[in-house]
Amino acid sequence: MKTLYLIRHAKAEEHALTKSDFNRNLIPKGKERAKTIAKELAGTFNIDNNTYVLSSSAHRALQTAEIFCEALQFPLSKIQVTDHIYEAHFTAILKEINTVSKEYDKVLVFGHNPGLSNLINYLSHAELELATSHVAILQLEPGIEFSILSGGTANLVGLLK
Repeated sequence: MKTLYLIRHAKAEEHALTKSDFNRNLIPKGKERAKTIAKELAGTFNIDNNTYVLSSSAHRALQTAEIFCEALQFPLSKIQVTDHIYEAHFTAILKEINTVSKEYDKVLVFGHNPGLSNLINYLSHAELELATSHVAILQLEPGIEFSILSGGTANLVGLLK
């Protein structure tokens, strides 16, 4: 069974005129919360060669991905980083997921709202708003590959918060 983990970045610095939104970093409280949730996920998650990690290139998303990958013992060098998830509509995020090879069984995506929450709701027909550091766990319907994932083809089976 294919599983998709959609993870919103941890709590970041407030918006400021002196720093672009893209370059906002995680705050200590956000880092600690991400570590806690990453440990919780690590207790139920087994990394293998069939795991794929995709992150927005924005600082706060990539920093969150690194925290989770360290807890999961996933090599940081294997994180796939893309600009296409930053400030993206959920269809742009889905387009990135649709490029994942069928060899992968687990895909973790680190990104932003409202795109991630809208994607969860589109894929599973759930009504969910991801808070910072939260992880939505979706199982794809039998026979569905990441390449054909679309509306209503996944079920929300868990939420780590």
